[in-house]
Amino acid sequence: MSAGAATSAGAAGGDLGGQDACLSQDAFLAGRLHLSQFRKGHHRGGTDGVLAAMQAAALAPGRLVDLGAGTGLVGLAVAHLCPRAEVTLVERSPELAALCRSNAAANGLADRVHVVEADVLGSGADRRAAGLERGGADLIVTNPPWFEAGQVRRSPAQGRGRAHVFGETDGASPLMQWLRTASDLSAPGARLVMIHRADALGEILAAAAGRFGGLAIRPIHPRRDEPAIRVLVSARKGSRAAMTIEPALVLHEADGRFTAEAAALHGGLLPADWANG
Repeated sequence: MSAGAATSAGAAGGDLGGQDACLSQDAFLAGRLHLSQFRKGHHRGGTDGVLAAMQAAALAPGRLVDLGAGTGLVGLAVAHLCPRAEVTLVERSPELAALCRSNAAANGLADRVHVVEADVLGSGADRRAAGLERGGADLIVTNPPWFEAGQVRRSPAQGRGRAHVFGETDGASPLMQWLRTASDLSAPGARLVMIHRADALGEILAAAAGRFGGLAIRPIHPRRDEPAIRVLVSARKGSRAAMTIEPALVLHEADGRFTAEAAALHGGLLPADWANG
């Protein structure tokens, strides 16, 4: 994807306005990727982002767009794992966009990672003006907000509230609009990777209908005897293939330790059945 009007991650030095004291330094992929993240007030990247990144990396993307990038964890992890990937991080918060630029530069990825400040739910004209090209992505990866407005109590911290709860929208559901944007930015046959709440699966299927098909659903369970809390979804634009349910991923043993598979994923290693996407 062309960077267009996007700002290169290395440009402007990723100026955070003297907020360094508000940031933590966090290691991912067994210490190979280091991110600055706001200690309070914003969503912090963690397991959801790692799992989405690993599924995306399994597809070896060329031109990847991370919608709602936050601190950049997902897109930056893919850029680190896939040396040929060109990554665009789309984030509407100026503070988080600056953090994405700084994190890309700090990890030596500024030459392949670009940041676009844009609202995923904004108009197509606004996305073009920001530098997002229609049909330019081989793969869209996203961890969208979990809830619609009114479904849960919104966090008083504006940044965290925006990350977890969609704003008010007119017409179609916010998730449907989110995937409409994903489809708009995708080339024919492009792939989609999304992680979301397990109990939102019905909404996901409805939002993907007519845009993305061949869905592969991987349930994510906190422990073996507990219900799934997340679904990791892979799909292809325009596909008419049937939906499949992939083997479940269990995150923790009874004593709280990561399972071997979850530990490998957090360390940047793909299990054999993930390797072909």
